Amino acid sequence: MTYDTTESSVRLRQYTLEDCTIHEANPDAPDDRFNFFGFPVPGRLRRLVESGEVFPKPGDVHGRLAIEADGDYIGGVSWHPEHYGPIQAPAINFGITLLPKARGKGYGTEAQRLLVAYLFATTTVFRIEAATDVENIAEQRALEKAGLLREGVLRGSHYREGTYNDMVIYAITRADFEAARKAASAAKVTTGFSASR
Repeated sequence: MTYDTTESSVRLRQYTLEDCTIHEANPDAPDDRFNFFGFPVPGRLRRLVESGEVFPKPGDVHGRLAIEADGDYIGGVSWHPEHYGPIQAPAINFGITLLPKARGKGYGTEAQRLLVAYLFATTTVFRIEAATDVENIAEQRALEKAGLLREGVLRGSHYREGTYNDMVIYAITRADFEAARKAASAAKVTTGFSASR
């Protein structure tokens, strides 16, 4: 399974054992302040791939997909349900991790745009959200470019580097997504040629 568009070299796909080898060879380092949360459990992703547990199914409100750009594994996205009340109608909260060599090239923006489209296409959720450290300006820009709206600051909600830090929350609703998609479709330039007879 892959999820991509013809306009981009970025695609989302299921993890492979080869991805696990690359992932294990490139662990987040302690000096990577927005991605390091302690040393990972060795072989965890590999075990999930080998067992099949990592492969999301349509409708899953939790899962992981690998990110590929120009044919190479460059990172991953994951998501989980976020409940806002007693009714079982969760939002989805997602995150992203990119290999250092893949950062700053627009791949993260495109991967997050693809993930939002994938989740609205394969689940019934109405709201998709992501949060990032208030100091992570690059990710804030990527989320905005991916179509999410900044909603506010979650004070002291994120423990990193021995202290509680503020996070910025971004979200998009299904209604906003559909309106943006409709507006983009209407704005496309046509050539005047048609394949119909």
